Amino acid sequence: MPQHSQATDQDLRLLDAYWRAANYLSVGQIYLLDNPLLEQPLTIQHVKPRLLGHWGTTPGLNFIYAHLNRVIARDDLDMIFICGPGHGGPGVVANTYLEGTYSEIYPEIARDRDGIRRLFRQFSFPGGIPSHAAPETPGSIHEGGELGYAVAHAYGAAFDNPDLIVACVVGDGEAETGPLAASWHSNKFLSPRIDGAVLPILHLNGYKIANPTILGRMTDEELLRLFEGYGYEPHFVEGSDPALMHKAMASTLDIVIDRIQEIRRASREDGAASRPRWPMIILRSPKGWTGPKEVDGLKTEGFWRSHQVPLSGLAQNPAHLALLETWMRSYRPQELFDESGQLIPELQALAPKGTLRMGANPHANGGLLRQELVLPDYRDFALDVPHPGGSNGEATRAMGELLRDVIRLNADARNFRLMGPDETASNRLDAVFEVTERVWMEDILPEDVHLAAEGRVMEVLSEHLCQGWLEGYLLTGRHGLFSCYEAFIHIVDSMVNQHAKWLKVSRDLPWRQPISSLNYLLTSHVWRQDHNGFSHQDPGFIDHMVNKKADIVRIYLPPDANTLLVVTDHCLRTYDRINVIVAGKQPAPQWLDIDQAMAHCAAGIGRWDWASTEGDEEPEVVMACAGDVPTLEAVAAVELLLAHLPRLRIRFVNVVDLMTLQSKTEHPHGIEDDHFAALFTRDKPVIFAFHGYPQLIHRLTYKRPNHDNFHVHGYREEGTTTTPFDMVVLNELDRFHLAIAAIDRLPQLGAAGDRARRLLQGRLAEHRDYIRQHGADIPDVADWSWPSRGTAASFD
Repeated sequence: MPQHSQATDQDLRLLDAYWRAANYLSVGQIYLLDNPLLEQPLTIQHVKPRLLGHWGTTPGLNFIYAHLNRVIARDDLDMIFICGPGHGGPGVVANTYLEGTYSEIYPEIARDRDGIRRLFRQFSFPGGIPSHAAPETPGSIHEGGELGYAVAHAYGAAFDNPDLIVACVVGDGEAETGPLAASWHSNKFLSPRIDGAVLPILHLNGYKIANPTILGRMTDEELLRLFEGYGYEPHFVEGSDPALMHKAMASTLDIVIDRIQEIRRASREDGAASRPRWPMIILRSPKGWTGPKEVDGLKTEGFWRSHQVPLSGLAQNPAHLALLETWMRSYRPQELFDESGQLIPELQALAPKGTLRMGANPHANGGLLRQELVLPDYRDFALDVPHPGGSNGEATRAMGELLRDVIRLNADARNFRLMGPDETASNRLDAVFEVTERVWMEDILPEDVHLAAEGRVMEVLSEHLCQGWLEGYLLTGRHGLFSCYEAFIHIVDSMVNQHAKWLKVSRDLPWRQPISSLNYLLTSHVWRQDHNGFSHQDPGFIDHMVNKKADIVRIYLPPDANTLLVVTDHCLRTYDRINVIVAGKQPAPQWLDIDQAMAHCAAGIGRWDWASTEGDEEPEVVMACAGDVPTLEAVAAVELLLAHLPRLRIRFVNVVDLMTLQSKTEHPHGIEDDHFAALFTRDKPVIFAFHGYPQLIHRLTYKRPNHDNFHVHGYREEGTTTTPFDMVVLNELDRFHLAIAAIDRLPQLGAAGDRARRLLQGRLAEHRDYIRQHGADIPDVADWSWPSRGTAASFD
């Protein structure tokens, strides 16, 4: 039983009145332009011409919010509210208005009659606010426009926030999604000693848009078994009678909050180490609760017809208008608001105060709490490069050593986590295990390695969870990085869409403080998935990201370890960005020493003197590249061309910041047209070796000088299980095809060019025969290195 006395009848009467006020404001947002307190008979002129919004889930959300306010105010709880149901915006807006947060942020929406009128008018109205709990909504870190991510966001917010409780409402429609189903396992990664608590509230109103929900039709016994199997302690609150439901919810919340505090005490004071069974609430209430029971003789409350706008066509149907007025007056607004439109003092007193209000909690505006990372000097991890191609190394292994020290230096702050689907060691980032472990709250066997209840590395075979956790972590003021196989980052395409939209909108809200950037490392990439085969070969995530708002997205293709170190350091310092880094993990030639890498990354694009032969003259051809394997093949193509055509004037250009290719008018990192022409010329052929799909380079450069002379080689959707070099040959990104492509665009080479082309075509035939006989690449390709010519790299 709860340690606290149960809420009194007077407490519950006031709670019910507060709930009625929230419901009234919610209905008003959906329907009304004017007459906000119904001081006049309702007419069609008071109603919006287009009715946009969703009622069905809203009264349940209002019910939950009011009851959470009670325990927050009573116990001074640090709590935020995540609204999983996609269209619960009216309820969250109504509650943040009632608690006063909304008017503090938006003074024009004052706590009076005119403020309520403005509140109603702006909702789902041109120039107003969306129907979701969007970035514009105080207290929100989760928009819910796309379902499935509420629980993952909640746990991300709770990690390393030991005093925080994240109340997360999950709609039964959302509960049908795959990401949400996997998210219930997040409790296996939550340490009660160093993390906060998540209170999931599964809100079952039985229906989605036009159908029953799966969980809504399950029996209590099935639900109990399901969630006990997930590792939770379910508590049921069920019914439709408001008086009984208020008593049941108040009592249940008392039990649940006490249970959370008991778990914390057992871990933090008694040293309990086992994974606790965290409580959750399963709330069954009617869809469209307190709304019209029937419309036109058809069941509405407790049915899918209440999902969106229960009453429509009001201009053509006076009976519907009358029913709307009856519905709104059923909340007795004259008892809730005084003559000026202010919430009566007895109800104002129910809300928590200051930053304890869920709409004002600083964790829901994470930039307020964000502290800069303490970063090591990335130069300490640099690989020695005596001359271009003069050493081999694994780029991501060097990055792993950098991340190890990031974790070490920020151990006390506990504000950095590394996420990934079971691939930290595979991706050569395993140096981090020198200073931390993988988070694991399940049993640990003697033979297990690098598992502990508290760590900085989070591995789970769900890209959705990694993404959702990291988003929640960033949105509450912390830092992190998500490492993933390149082909499978597509699993979170739609999730990163939503995060990009959130960042875009929040940048225009002066009260939203900047948050740390969402950083991706995409490795085990397309060109070194020769062993896994076609299913693991896809570089298209960068195409997807280029569609996002230019000021949000950055894409980096470092050609070697030292450039990767520079790029990683930069990305960890940024905010309000989505940074995509694509880098391989296999041993590869290293091109630039650390000083050269710094200069190259600062420019984002540059000419490499040591691979160029035009001297002070115009080049005859430009060999360009972006990506580590394309750089290797382009450099090798230059050597082949010079071996057969020693007088050929070649300019070599490498791109590390992909967005430098785009026009300055399209992206802030774009270089000026004159600079672009100085690199790529205005009329010479450009053979461009690209990491991804060739069309992307054409898309980025279509407005640029000399675009018509760009000939891009990249991934052509050709792949299989084969040798590393054969992967590039299949897609014509190899050195032989690149060299042939240059010769084909230089008719002035005449007979010398024809001879060289035939020799290179012969090498391709030799390659095909050799790998089929030996199962390995031809030795002079496998063992190739750039010859040291005694020249240092420099950049224009």
